[in-house]
Parts: sequence; structure tokens; C-alpha cells
Amino acid sequence: MKIDLTDTTASKINKALVRGRRAIGTPAVGMVLTMVIVTDEENAYDSIKAAEDASREHPSRTLVVIKRHARTLRDRTHSRLDAEVRVGSEAGTGETVVLRTYGEVSDHADSVVLPLLLPDAPVVVWWPVDAPEAPAKDPLGALAQRRITDLYAVERPLEVLNTRARCYAPGDTDLAWTRLTLWRSMLAAALDQARVPITSAIVEAEAENPSAELLARWLEARLKVSVNRVHSAGPFVTAVRLGTANGDIVVDRPEGPLATLSLPGQPPRTLALKVRATSELIAEELRRLDADEMYAIALQGEAPKENA
Repeated sequence: MKIDLTDTTASKINKALVRGRRAIGTPAVGMVLTMVIVTDEENAYDSIKAAEDASREHPSRTLVVIKRHARTLRDRTHSRLDAEVRVGSEAGTGETVVLRTYGEVSDHADSVVLPLLLPDAPVVVWWPVDAPEAPAKDPLGALAQRRITDLYAVERPLEVLNTRARCYAPGDTDLAWTRLTLWRSMLAAALDQARVPITSAIVEAEAENPSAELLARWLEARLKVSVNRVHSAGPFVTAVRLGTANGDIVVDRPEGPLATLSLPGQPPRTLALKVRATSELIAEELRRLDADEMYAIALQGEAPKENA
């Protein structure tokens, strides 16, 4: 079911949600969190689709904030809020509200979102593009327990990565880090099997790849060795080589969903190491809502530091 509201208010949106749930016979119970997506019109469809797919594992109320650019004098001088309320089959297993803001209300989107949050439920904010420099200090970010950004969506990811390291606050995370979960699991399993000191490390990836830089920083912090960054043709991270006295531990994925794991004195093994869809990454992030200390270590190269 879909309900369109023009020049509306948060109170009217809440009433429309209640009306929609009654119409399809679905109560609000069962939703475990509120997810706020801050995006633009161009990326809204893909972001909503990813959130709806993730809601099959984490039923949630999804609030999509789209700040519209003023095209006319009336848009510049008149604040307006339009909303599209989706419940039932239109919104995965939860419910979705698409909020389009015009004029001054765009600068105070938090005042629109706050009355629409599920009571006593965690809040997650996701910026698919155009994330603030310090997510925790953003008015919407301040409402959330977890704040998700994506370094793959910026022009100079390594510069922004360093900014995120300076501005880190507990609860921040990035999909460039989430994309490394399978790599980190595979490397940890390989090290458990080898049980030998690591003397050197190499991360191979396409140039300016933020996941590769985070992986290199994480290895440096955990293994206490210098990690050499080597550029490859990609895509993404293509190999990790850990040097030992007995030979190299190598995870090599030049392309496709399969990787080869090589350990000293053992035959190579082929393992699954696919590039996961955005919906899978979001679903993983929603499984834990406490601070991700490993992400902080990858950013800062040490234990996480609280911002003053």
C-alpha cells in the first residue's frame, strides 16, 4: 500500500502509517530498529531497494530523507515536506517513508525525522553518498547508535578516510570496511593454521582503493609489521601476501567470486570470496549496533579514541 502526502507534517505522516497498517492488518510490533537513509534523488531507488532487502533479516522502519534543490523562487522561500508512505508489500518486511524536503526544512531534517522514530528502538543512519565530514556531529547522525558511510562514493577516498580517522566517534562505520569481512575471516583462519610469526605483508589492489588501505592499516596494527601497498589491475582487493620464515601465506583473488588460499607446505585451496551486494553489507552492519572497535583500529592504527 502506498499513500502520497503533499505539503504535510510529521503528525500527518504518523497518522498515515497507522492508517496504512490498519488497512493491511499489520501491527507495528516486530520492527527492531529505525533506519534513516540520507540520499539524493539519483541514488534513492538503489538505496531503498538495498534497505528493503536487508529488512527481511532486520524488520525496520525506513525513513528516506531526500533534500530537494530549489528550482523556483517559491521553493527557495517556502518550506515544504512531501512524503510517500509505503507499507505491506511496497516496503519489504517493514515500512518505508520517503521524505522530500524543500526550503528551510531541508536544514532541519532532524526535526522531521525525530517524531517518526520507533519508540525505544535503536536508530541507524546511512549516507549512501555525500556523508558529512564528522557523521556523529551531524544533526541526524547525533540521533543514531550507528552511522554508516561509504568511501566508495567519494572522489578522493584516501583523503576522506584520513578525515574520518580524525573525526571518528564510537558507532561510526563504513561499507568499505564491511566489504573486508570475508577477507579478514579468511586471513584469520589462515594465520590460525600456520601459527608462525609474520615478517612482512603486501596488500594488492587497484589504486586509491579505500578497502585496501583499511585492510593494510588493520594488518599493521594487528601483526605489528609494515604493510606494502602494491597497485594491481583490480577490481577491488586482489591479493594479500604474508611473509613467514617457512614461505608466504597468500590469498589471491584476481577476479570473480573465487580465491586461492596458499599456505606453506600445503596444497592450494579454492575458497568462495565474492563481492557482496550492498543489501548484504547493510544487513551485516545491522547485526551489531555497538561500537566497531576493529574499524576504529583500522582507521587510527590503535585502540579507539573518544572525541572530546
